[in-house]
Amino acid sequence: MMKETINLKNQGSMFTKNKVRKKGIRLLFVLTLFALPLIFTSCNEDEAEFSGEPFFMIEENPTGLSVGVAGETKTYIVRSNRPWKIVSQGEVEWVKAFPAEGKDDGVFKIVVSENDGFDPRTINFAFVVDGNEQPLLFRVDQEANVPYITLEVSDNGVATPSAQGEVNIAVKANVIWTYALEDASWLSEIEMTEQGIKLLADRNYGEERSTTVTISSALHPTLAKETVITQSAGNIILEEDFNWLTYGSPIFYAWNDPNEIRMDQWTDEEKAKGWTSTESELSSGQQIVYARPGFVKLGKTGVGGDLISPALAALEGPTKVLVTFKAVPYKTKGGSQDDNILHVSVIGDGATNVSTFTIDNWPEYDENFDAAKTWQEESAHYEFIITGATAATKLKFLGGDYNLVGIGAGKNRIFIDDIKVEIID
Repeated sequence: MMKETINLKNQGSMFTKNKVRKKGIRLLFVLTLFALPLIFTSCNEDEAEFSGEPFFMIEENPTGLSVGVAGETKTYIVRSNRPWKIVSQGEVEWVKAFPAEGKDDGVFKIVVSENDGFDPRTINFAFVVDGNEQPLLFRVDQEANVPYITLEVSDNGVATPSAQGEVNIAVKANVIWTYALEDASWLSEIEMTEQGIKLLADRNYGEERSTTVTISSALHPTLAKETVITQSAGNIILEEDFNWLTYGSPIFYAWNDPNEIRMDQWTDEEKAKGWTSTESELSSGQQIVYARPGFVKLGKTGVGGDLISPALAALEGPTKVLVTFKAVPYKTKGGSQDDNILHVSVIGDGATNVSTFTIDNWPEYDENFDAAKTWQEESAHYEFIITGATAATKLKFLGGDYNLVGIGAGKNRIFIDDIKVEIID
């Protein structure tokens, strides 16, 4: 009886297992039958997508673009089920499509450059979809320009220090032009190009002097423009307004709209002005001075920066000089303030009567904020004296320290502008 019972149990177990297997097979069969239509449907949809007629459209169905003389870049969205190309109906350089091809849905831009000519211009683009040109052309029209001459100088003209040096006047024009100087024996031409004039100013030993330069076109006399070149009196041996820097934003807290540019990334022409900075061991040998439009910024988070002047080469022996400059401390739009210590010193001969300034003329960012006005305020003006300065002397301005990690706010950014050195004894 015991043996039979065991056999019956084994048979029951085998019966149960066989029953489960059969149910599993039936379930798998049912699921397979259920999934097959989905598989076939998916395949059919894929085949339908790629076997149907080519489909191509630009959102909002534009047929062309009209552009002013300044040029423009406009973005368009493509809807398609095929590879596509944009083909210019002529060889031109003033307009391009980018990218000129794509696959399925995508985006392209029409990029139109400035028109310096006096004639309007037109070009058509064709769209080729999966090798077949579409019936619709895309037309780009640009207005004709008018003759112009523009002098890219400040409202106050062009300033140059008493020391011998270059005077640069940038000219933008779409006509043939020339220039004339009014009674200026102290100026001579270095070169004249389509981009402007480069002159050499002799050393000035006397009073301030100036002359008028006129840019004109014989074919378009009404376009003539004038500006005044002013050279400082003989006792001004260094005068720097940084107006040759045009990067970044004039708004102090806006460092990336557009981007400010670090000194070691300046152009060769900008570096040739003679301003330098210590390469930072804490920041891969970078020079931690940043160009803004018409001024500079010292330092970044955690790392201080210094600004070093060209040598005071106009000096002929140990001399007492007065250094004046403008400075503004860094404050965020939300009101957070950096540390605001500025150290001044000399490299080479001489000694300063002051070594440290607290720059506390904090900008007020209200709805009427004007960065230019901040620079003009009396509180932005600072000065110190150097005794025993020579032709080898250089000025150095340092924001806080080179390593700012763990010191105060960990940031000591200072803006600097309008540095002037004047002989006083």
